[in-house]
Amino acid sequence: MRANEHTRTAAEILVDQLVIHGARHVFCVPGESYIAALDAFYDRDIAITVCRHESGAAIMAEACGKATGRPGICFVTRGPGATNAAAGLHIARQDSTPLILFVGQIGREMGEREAFQELDYRAVFGSVAKWATQIDDAARIPELISRAFYIAAGGRPGPVVIALPEDMLLERLAVADAPTFEPVEIWPGASDMVRLQKLLAAADRPIMLLGGSRWSPSACAKVGRFAERFALPVATTFRRAHLIDPAHPSYAGDLGIGPNPKLLARVKEADLILLVGGRLGEMPSQGYTLLDIPAPRQTLVHIFPGIEELGRVYRPNLAINATPTAFAAALEGLEPPKELKWRKETPTAHADFLAWTDKPTPVPGPVNLGEIIVGL
Repeated sequence: MRANEHTRTAAEILVDQLVIHGARHVFCVPGESYIAALDAFYDRDIAITVCRHESGAAIMAEACGKATGRPGICFVTRGPGATNAAAGLHIARQDSTPLILFVGQIGREMGEREAFQELDYRAVFGSVAKWATQIDDAARIPELISRAFYIAAGGRPGPVVIALPEDMLLERLAVADAPTFEPVEIWPGASDMVRLQKLLAAADRPIMLLGGSRWSPSACAKVGRFAERFALPVATTFRRAHLIDPAHPSYAGDLGIGPNPKLLARVKEADLILLVGGRLGEMPSQGYTLLDIPAPRQTLVHIFPGIEELGRVYRPNLAINATPTAFAAALEGLEPPKELKWRKETPTAHADFLAWTDKPTPVPGPVNLGEIIVGL
């Protein structure tokens, strides 16, 4: 811990920890239950965006976390202020986005009396948050904020909820700051990459599906180079079209809402699926109908930063607990087989994508919004 002999309010200690851990932007709807924290932001190097509604604040913070890979920060007041933020929490959970939601809370002396807008946030958000807690001891603020950053951004990222009792934020004390948070990468084992090399060499109709979080621009570029070297068809999953350039010669399309039927057929007919970073949830799996559950007919290689997801729905033939960033780096050590039996299929997959997107899909009725957009 970093020594700090000066007394500060608990709210000042809290905001100092956010700055130490790299937070540069906070989204909030001001509330009386955390006015002390708002005061502490005043002379700290951190920007504040004040929103009209807590759902907007939480969704903005989620977008910030998604764009930066570091926890987005949101502050809301107690009771309905917190429940209004549930939409952003749910998006962070489903999209594996690091997010920390701070909730102003009633004073500790009023707990368990059903005070005005009192809620137990561990119970309210326990099913959607990776961790929900309340800071009752101001001396533990550096410890618990550090933990929140590691939990939110570690493994499969997701939301953390921290309740801040109003009276606790006003205490004055001297406490050491925590060291700066640094994300932890999870690397694939050498034996995993050897097995993957053999599975690729034996495949006739492989396809790679990209999804999830914990990507970087460098990782996306490395995966693109891997796909080009191996002439491997690539599709993205729901809300992940940014992971590869759609002009890439291997790009086969997006497994989202209303995907290209030819892409669905290509996935179903594949003999090897390389699922990198994603879960293949309801949307990309078309209501869990794309692959057999629990054992797909295809050979499945699932790369995911969290062992709790591996095998949870689909039993993989090769499960690799790794972040996409680390896995992408490891891919550069693989060499393509001498014979790429699927090489001729990849240009066809890309051509199918172009044909699907170049012309608006026919729809019933006199108005086709796709044709309107093309006309504009």
